[in-house]
Amino acid sequence: MKLIDTFPTNEIAGVKYRIGRIFPFGATIRESGAVNFSIYSKEATGCTLVLFHHGQKKPFVEIPFPDEFRIGNVYTMMIFGINVETTEYGYRFDGPYDPQKGLLFDKERILLDPYAKSVSGRSIWGKKPDRSKPFPYRGQLIRQDYLWEGDKPLETRINNLIIYEAHVRSFTRHKSSGVKYPGTYAGMIDKIPYLKSLGINCIELMPIFEFDEFENSREVDGKRLLNYWGYSTVNFFSPKAGYAAASPFGMEADELKNMIKRFHSNGIEVILDVVFNHTAEGNENGPVISYKGIDNRTYYLLTPDGWYYNFSGCGNTMNCNNPVVRNMVIDCLRYWVSDYHVDGFRFDLASILSRDETGAPMMSPPLLDSIAHDAVLGKSLLIAEAWDAGGLYQVGSFPSWGRWSEWNGRYRDCLRRFIKGGAESAPELFARIRGSVDMYGVRNASASVNFVTCHDGFTLYDLVSYNYKHNEANGEDNRDGCDNNDSWNCGAEGDTDDAGIMALRLRQMKNMMTILLTSRGIPMLLSGDEFANTQKGNNNAYCQDNEISWLNWSDLEKHEELHRYISRLIHFRRAHPVIMSDSYNFGNNGTGYPELSFHGLKPWEIDESSPTLTFAYMYAEDHVEYGTECDVFIYVCVNAHWEEHTYYLPVVPENFTWRLFLEGNGFVSDSEDGELREDQEKIVLGPRTSAILIAKR
Repeated sequence: MKLIDTFPTNEIAGVKYRIGRIFPFGATIRESGAVNFSIYSKEATGCTLVLFHHGQKKPFVEIPFPDEFRIGNVYTMMIFGINVETTEYGYRFDGPYDPQKGLLFDKERILLDPYAKSVSGRSIWGKKPDRSKPFPYRGQLIRQDYLWEGDKPLETRINNLIIYEAHVRSFTRHKSSGVKYPGTYAGMIDKIPYLKSLGINCIELMPIFEFDEFENSREVDGKRLLNYWGYSTVNFFSPKAGYAAASPFGMEADELKNMIKRFHSNGIEVILDVVFNHTAEGNENGPVISYKGIDNRTYYLLTPDGWYYNFSGCGNTMNCNNPVVRNMVIDCLRYWVSDYHVDGFRFDLASILSRDETGAPMMSPPLLDSIAHDAVLGKSLLIAEAWDAGGLYQVGSFPSWGRWSEWNGRYRDCLRRFIKGGAESAPELFARIRGSVDMYGVRNASASVNFVTCHDGFTLYDLVSYNYKHNEANGEDNRDGCDNNDSWNCGAEGDTDDAGIMALRLRQMKNMMTILLTSRGIPMLLSGDEFANTQKGNNNAYCQDNEISWLNWSDLEKHEELHRYISRLIHFRRAHPVIMSDSYNFGNNGTGYPELSFHGLKPWEIDESSPTLTFAYMYAEDHVEYGTECDVFIYVCVNAHWEEHTYYLPVVPENFTWRLFLEGNGFVSDSEDGELREDQEKIVLGPRTSAILIAKR
């Protein structure tokens, strides 16, 4: 007896086919070798499957879906006998064309499948697309036969993570990277030993879903500017082929999977920056690639007269809480977790995901609820950028169901203001160091992803080197990018040979990293900050595929002192579970001391409600509670003042001695226990300097 999907019932131009299976959506290679195609459209009156041989302008066959091949609002067909290695596909949809009603059907246009697992035409980075092709974005078929060899998502405890944000191409594209395949997934593999040495256990990749780097491409001062960051998705299920060394051979999926498997085998999680808030189709003047022509009113938020709401700042806004779109997002996340073993996601402009079909914020957004409680995503890290371009700011109030963490923009802003001399920010900073208990008190400190810098804005070095943004190279007359950076150039704008200014900049960077990596919450670093990477004052390098964006690895030797300091900080944090704890229980523990306490220049003497530039905080690590060899006291002294100050050290139990671990003027202990101090009563810190001391028995 034959299974129902093992034999065709129809034939056209030598291609045999029959009604297919509704699920899964997309193009699925069956065990029999047949390919099942399934696609949704609510308002289309007809659909045609269009098949191409690879690279050919004209299709080799077009097959209209018979009426009986449509079940509800889903068109489904199973094709037999095609070569899955060389076939590309798309769809035509027939239906009404009435833009004022949001209907954009055009049966002459061939459209990309929203569920395509690979997209052709963009396999070589920087190769200008042939716009004469009637269908530049074509779905491709991929086999799901990668050998994972026992790999699975790592499921590291969230509070133990050190996140490192990186752009796949920027990370290794510069000739100084020394990798075999620069600017690729394979190139990132070559840097795993470096990341392990640094202490990173989680890498967050800027968008790797398929996008077109030539979107809005232009030339400025003889340089080609591109859609470099990729925050303009063409297809959510396909990896960016141009990031793969093996993409000319159709192996981008395997190369990405190999990268993830290698990261996992080295104890490093991989999370993806995902952009579900808008697509590359833009507004009324944007191209029709996929969603617009398939079911515009389903996929996008539209005004009553058919215009696009623009809460993303990028032309359109996805209708994320529509049940069909919601299911697509869930299907996508499940796919990346199950088929690529991705460990989690950072959601760009996630507040958009909380808006209803009119754009109004919802109290309990169905999409966010579904993601939080999904069975497949149950162990995945979920991080929200809890704001959008429409003015909705939800940091501290993002709908979470106890599952969502947030980029804590308030942490970033407060720490920046304090370090450059903002004494009035100290009371808030105390709360941020405690894990923003004032914001996430009903949850825990793991809800807060703490950061000082990210891809969007100044790098750490530029933060202490520029008072103003310098985005002239972007060709927008320096109007783009944020004007409020809370930066300070330490006395000279940009590059300088002044040794005093350079020493001050180094101390300022150390100060920010010291506080970041000893705060409760999940710390996130921007790649290259650990060796003072600079973008020459450009705080919006979204279009710069050149030395502005590429990490210059020769800076690693130039700024070895900063790199060693930050690496030691990271390893110190990972060695002390009391810092990584996400608890808000700061009372006395088994040491007899408060688990986390704040101090002034003298121990236990501080008014936490008053402005100050000098303070200290102490962790008391109970060896019973945290499973360490012995009790440990960690004292972090922060001097953001422009004058020298003396810090008196707390009295610790008998037989405990204070040892210096790090000090911003250049001292880094080679021992995890620090260097024993002769003076057990006090430490003198120079201007704008921080230090970490530890006391052990």
